[in-house]
Amino acid sequence: MGENCTVAIDAMGGDFGPTVTVPAALALLKEIKHLSVHLVGDRHVLTEVLDQHKESLGERLQITHASQRVEMTDLPSHALRNKKDSSMRVAINLVKEGKAQACVSAGNTGALMATARFVLKTLPGVDRPAICTGLPTIKGHVHVLDLGANVDLSPEHLFQFAVMGSELTSAVDGVPAPTVGLLNIGEEEIKGNEAVKEAGLLLADSGLNYIGFVEGDDIFKGTADVVVCDGFVGNVMLKTTEGVGKLIAHFMRQEFQRNPLAKLSALIAMPVMKRLRARIDHRAYNGASLLGLRHIVIKSHGSADCFSFTNAIREAVREVEKGVPQKIAARLETLLVKPQTGQ
Repeated sequence: MGENCTVAIDAMGGDFGPTVTVPAALALLKEIKHLSVHLVGDRHVLTEVLDQHKESLGERLQITHASQRVEMTDLPSHALRNKKDSSMRVAINLVKEGKAQACVSAGNTGALMATARFVLKTLPGVDRPAICTGLPTIKGHVHVLDLGANVDLSPEHLFQFAVMGSELTSAVDGVPAPTVGLLNIGEEEIKGNEAVKEAGLLLADSGLNYIGFVEGDDIFKGTADVVVCDGFVGNVMLKTTEGVGKLIAHFMRQEFQRNPLAKLSALIAMPVMKRLRARIDHRAYNGASLLGLRHIVIKSHGSADCFSFTNAIREAVREVEKGVPQKIAARLETLLVKPQTGQ
């Protein structure tokens, strides 16, 4: 049994708000006995939803009122300036005040990053936080960052991301020296833009288990435990992957419905299809870490269902138990905090 862990949940965030966040929190409270939760949002609304479930969890479940909600259409600057009593901001404040050890939100990504960075600050040696999540591979899974928080990056930024991703993977997966690859358009040293090539030089001399440049197909081959890229490339890769998954599922449904024989084949193949779906189900990997902050903030997919959101909370608990921010800070101290290029 782990030490007590308290998570603040932005209960109003995401496409479905309390209809997903509340039952997900209740489900995980039953599963993890050392977990406590602050549900942050409109007290009246949250009380109504809780009354429907008739759960009694005592002091392990608390409601913290917030009068505002950050909408998906809100600009990050607007949310930061004008929604200081939003469920997102109040949840992050609970972490800053030490009343919770992590925050989980399915809300507006830009607003979450801006607010978390403003309130919680970055670790020493980290210029920009990065969005990092796990993806399935042939060999298991890989952590990829950045997935959309930062577009124009310097070699030093990519270096910092590699350190953060390596420490996250080492902590949560128990891998002593995770392999790190830098996403590029080819494996050759002459390939790529100047930022990527210079980042490769920094990583080669970093003490990390750097294996060089990797290409897009290497992500799902499991060539590296950690894959580093800028947020523009990472976000396009992630959305393309989701689109390909939907395309394959659509084609398979079409083929299985083509004629009576195909429908019979679908029935026979159903057990295999269910197992395949479980292995590649993106909901099982929900919960992206905003790495580089002084405290733990987890971003859930906005359209997350209950199963998916429980995995985001579970990721928060795992990172609290493993002390991920502290390990990133310690590793940065042992490396060049801001390595200089061209020396």
